[in-house]
Amino acid sequence: MAGSAGTPGTPRVLRAMNDRAALDLLLAHGPLSRTRIGKLTGLSKPTASQLLARLEAAGLVLATGTSEGRPGPSAQLYEVNPGAAHAAGLDVTPERVLAAVADITGRTIGTYELPTPGRRPARPVVRQVTDTLDGAVKAAGLARDDVRRLVIATPGAFDPNTGRLRYASHLPGWHSPTLLDELAAALPMPVEYENDVNLVAIAEQRLGAARGHEDFVLLWNEGGLGAALVLGGRLHRGWTGGAGEVGFLPVPGAPLVRQVTRANSGGYQELAGSQAIPALARELGIEDLPSGPYTEVAATLVERAAAVEAGPYRQLLERYATGLATGLASLVSVLDPELVVLSGASLTAGGEPLRALVQAELEELAASRPRLVVGDVHEHPVLRGALESALAATRDEVFDTSR
Repeated sequence: MAGSAGTPGTPRVLRAMNDRAALDLLLAHGPLSRTRIGKLTGLSKPTASQLLARLEAAGLVLATGTSEGRPGPSAQLYEVNPGAAHAAGLDVTPERVLAAVADITGRTIGTYELPTPGRRPARPVVRQVTDTLDGAVKAAGLARDDVRRLVIATPGAFDPNTGRLRYASHLPGWHSPTLLDELAAALPMPVEYENDVNLVAIAEQRLGAARGHEDFVLLWNEGGLGAALVLGGRLHRGWTGGAGEVGFLPVPGAPLVRQVTRANSGGYQELAGSQAIPALARELGIEDLPSGPYTEVAATLVERAAAVEAGPYRQLLERYATGLATGLASLVSVLDPELVVLSGASLTAGGEPLRALVQAELEELAASRPRLVVGDVHEHPVLRGALESALAATRDEVFDTSR
């Protein structure tokens, strides 16, 4: 008996699989000819032609120029239609909300930033979100209804059991028990929420230093010290969403912090977080400290320290590397990852000199010896991860031609 139209192996499902393979190739390689798509997918020329005609009729691909200038006759090239769908991401910190809209190819086409200074926000959180999203949508020349999906990045995590934000007491206005319901009512598209460091890991896995790796830890040090854990290719979030909140980790060399959620800090944060770097510099007799927010001051000090080979600044880099390796030793001893990605301004500013020092220290402190690399995604990595997450779900929905 013949299977239904949705049964695996039926013509409709096979066509949908071929369609998706072709669309993914166009995303990865850019414009391709019918012949090239056929070779990459293993399809015959007639089948590739039918596939492209089908995708063009569905508005998923566009004919774009020819392959002139190459050996042989010119051929029509095809690309994914950038306007087929759009997705958005929000990066939320205590100081601002940053939004971006991307077309389905991943190109950012509109951004907007809303400052949110002070412990009491000037406008409710729902207004912050909608106003920032609308600003990015307007900059993209779109309407709010044109956005298929939104991913919101915050410090901490929304507990899947209660719907309340945890591990981020420093984020004013985001702790209402009805917040997620209010946002769902205010926004016309599906909304997902993800920890900011987890999204940096997604960005690095899809675009950066962790491409091709399924078991890695991403250590983030900027406004706070945190980690993302990718195990078997999937993010490990934990029972309450708090996996990777390593800033609270008790470590040697730092006082034992009790009631850590009230203090919003812990031993590892005190030992190696960004705010510890200026204090360490003063302890070493460094007097020419830059001015500005502590995250910028910390990154500048680490950058200066990485540029010298002796003196107080070198001591600063070595002490900082030891502090970082102290906490990492606990992580790698439990998880045994293949790779550790160092990200966030207070880590990437140290570049190769800091990475090498942390690698050497870690090899003395832990039995497991993962390779350490510096992250590749430097421009708004949290926001980039939010966009990548939103785009992945949007593509799954829009590119499914079996329906």
